[in-house]
Parts: sequence; C-alpha cells; structure tokens
Amino acid sequence: MKAWLVEEITEAGAMRLVERPAPEPGPQDYLVQMEAAGVNFLDTLMLRGRYQRKPALPFVPGVEVVGTIVAAGADAPLAAGTRICASIETGAFAEQALVPASAAHPVPDDVPGEAALVLLGVNYPTGYYALHNRAGMQAGETVLVHAAAGGVGSAAVQLAKAAGCRVIATAGTAEKREICRGLGADEVIDYTSPDWVDRLRAATGGAGADVIYDPVGGETGVQSMRCLAWRGRYLVIGFAAGAIPELPANRLLLKDASAMGVFWGEVTKRDPIAAQQVTDAVLELYRANLLSPLIGGRFPLQDTREALDRLGRRETVGKILICPAT
Repeated sequence: MKAWLVEEITEAGAMRLVERPAPEPGPQDYLVQMEAAGVNFLDTLMLRGRYQRKPALPFVPGVEVVGTIVAAGADAPLAAGTRICASIETGAFAEQALVPASAAHPVPDDVPGEAALVLLGVNYPTGYYALHNRAGMQAGETVLVHAAAGGVGSAAVQLAKAAGCRVIATAGTAEKREICRGLGADEVIDYTSPDWVDRLRAATGGAGADVIYDPVGGETGVQSMRCLAWRGRYLVIGFAAGAIPELPANRLLLKDASAMGVFWGEVTKRDPIAAQQVTDAVLELYRANLLSPLIGGRFPLQDTREALDRLGRRETVGKILICPAT
C-alpha cells in the first residue's frame, strides 16, 4: 500500500511517500480501507516533534480516518464491510490504516462519510466538549471564537449558535471573515488588527466575552485575557500561532475568571462514556440541521505534503481532507 512515512524529526517536517505492507490487525484492531483522512494542525506539529505526543520512529502520520473495515481482529466486535470513523494515534495518511476497536465509530447510514469524519473525528467533538462540558456555555452568552474559518473554529461557531449564544468570530483575511458570516457569526473581527481588543470590547458594550475559544495561542491568547467578561472562561484549544501564551494570571483574578485546557484525544481514552455522550450529542445536532461541516478542500494522498504546507501557512478554510491516491 502507499503511505507517508516519517523516519526522522526535522524542522521542515520531513516525510516521504512509500510502498509498504499493510499493517496486521491485532485481536482488537481493524484494518480500514481509507475513504478520507483529516488534516489537522497537530499533524504539522507532530512532524516536527512539537506535539504533546511523540510517536516512535518511523511512523505514518495522520490522526483521523473514515473508511471500510477490510479485516477485523478476532476479538473486535464489528465485521468486515462496516464503515467506521476514528481518531487514532497515527497512521491515517495511508491507503489502509490500523484502527483500535475502542476508537471506531460505525458511520450511521444517514451521515455521509466526509461529514462523519468531521462530526465524529476531532473538530466537532472538541468544540462540543470544550464549550459544553468544560465551559458550561449557556444560551444568551457571548462566545468569542478565534480562527473561526478554520476546521476547529468553524465547528465552534456552529455549536455556539446552536446553543443560542451570540458569537463574535475572528479571522485574518477578508475572505475568511466572509466565511465566518456565512457560518452564522453575529460579529466578525480581524484579529491581526492592532485594535481588535478594543473592537471586541465595543461590540460587547465593554462587558467582554463570557467564553473565549482559542486554537491560536501566542500573542492572541495573551490579549484575549483583556476580553474576558466577569466570570469568563478561556478555553485553551491549541497553538496555531506557534507559541504557547504566558497568560497574565492577574486578568483571571480581576474577572473572577477561569482558564481551561481541552485535550479531546485524552478524553476519549480516560472517559469513554463522556466521549460517547459528546459524539451522540453532535450527531443529534447534525440531524436537526443545526450543524453543517465546512469542507475546505480535498487532496489526493500523493499531495498530502501540499495540504499540510497550506494548512501551516493558514491558507485553508474549514476541514481539509486527504482522499485515496489517484
């Protein structure tokens, strides 16, 4: 099979497309024929050894896959031919991927495969868990979503709107800001502008945001502390800016506020019951036509490098997918 392989950690994120044997499923594993794989910012970090998890070399990158089971381990409950979606440690950027039975979600008949990847993979579950389980988001609150035209951000905008919140979205280009409006954002701000904090304050009558959803980090995260409402909640989603912010704790004290980390991948392992409840809730919202995954582009397997590079340069919107080789 064709697969991308990381054999050394470099600043450039070296990997190469190779022919290698398909992995052998263990007793509680599935071998899945890839229909689509998701591209995430964490993939760019993992290639450079900057992600929280550092897989042993060599490894096949990619952490989200949807496809059909072609072989099942002796103790795995689903049969060959079942379509599943999964978030996995590594291995998605290949024609076939190994999926632990504990990570596999059967794709419902009424959900297209690409939509299932976004709804059940990383983006929507991260957003739902962060906004509902961690921040306790309530109808009528103001939610600030950074990088709102991206895969994680666009999901958060829709989830907050579905909960009856006012959403203020930020994005760095005019095209992305227009996309945010199309997603339902009530206000849209250019977070690259020096006065974006003042604009946020003006939009909220000086009150600030009740919940801040931040996959950017860096200086954007630091300045977000100035935007917190009384008893606001700041959600640490990721660090697309490349720098981990040193949050000024005095801002939390002055606003009786909280900063919360969100690590959905770990939740799925430590609390599978809560994880299942989250994915069930996401599917319910989708079936109620309150969620519409934003697919920003599709790349064939051989162009995975280009997809990662474009994501790293922030040239993409929504969810970027890798499809089988052509």
